[in-house]
Amino acid sequence: MSQAAIITSIGDTLGNVLDSYAINTRFRIVHFLAQLAHESDGFCTTQEYASGAAYEGRRDLGNTQPGDGRRFKGRGLIQLTGRANYHTLGGKLGVDLEANPEMAAEPKMSLRIACEYWKSRKINPPADNDDLITVTKLVNGGLNGLDQRRDYLVKAKAALARLEATGVARDTSNADHPVLRRGSRGPEVADLQARLRAAGLPVGVDGDFGPATELAVMRFQSDKRLAADGIVGPATWAALPKGP
Repeated sequence: MSQAAIITSIGDTLGNVLDSYAINTRFRIVHFLAQLAHESDGFCTTQEYASGAAYEGRRDLGNTQPGDGRRFKGRGLIQLTGRANYHTLGGKLGVDLEANPEMAAEPKMSLRIACEYWKSRKINPPADNDDLITVTKLVNGGLNGLDQRRDYLVKAKAALARLEATGVARDTSNADHPVLRRGSRGPEVADLQARLRAAGLPVGVDGDFGPATELAVMRFQSDKRLAADGIVGPATWAALPKGP
């Protein structure tokens, strides 16, 4: 399957799937995508290039039957390897991957496998801290390919910033919340200001995202241990008190 086909396939359901695993804040999304990009050779493959023969007889992977090495080779955007892991992940996803291992290479299934792995390794907290080292260790078990993972992270952050700047990126948990920043105006800004006041921050409710509102946002973000950049994206909206 081509890179374009893989990206198109996972793109159709990406937002909903990530949201279901709480991978729905700026840092969580960019770290997740950066790690997947490295693990999948830039989204060029959903299975390892090697045959899998090296895993033959690996009882630590549950490969106890002749041919298990090739049968249960690495598949997925974060590679699932070995009969035992196919059995376990399949059970979590409600599909029989052990009987149908090729399903793990299907892009949409690959995305779900990656999310289950991310969840099982509890990677959201270090992603929240923008901690590439810990995220990489949890994904890889070491720091293999760290430079490339860092490069992908930089690219992911830049791409998301461009989307936010154009208002394309929105809170996946509530499509009515646009990304706001200094210079934004309108009822969405008034809603933000009302929520900031509810959080105990003295800001006027005038629908104009000026310096005072930006400062209040940054104080709120700092208190919530979010990136204090003054930009109100998914993570900040999620942390704010609910509107009236």
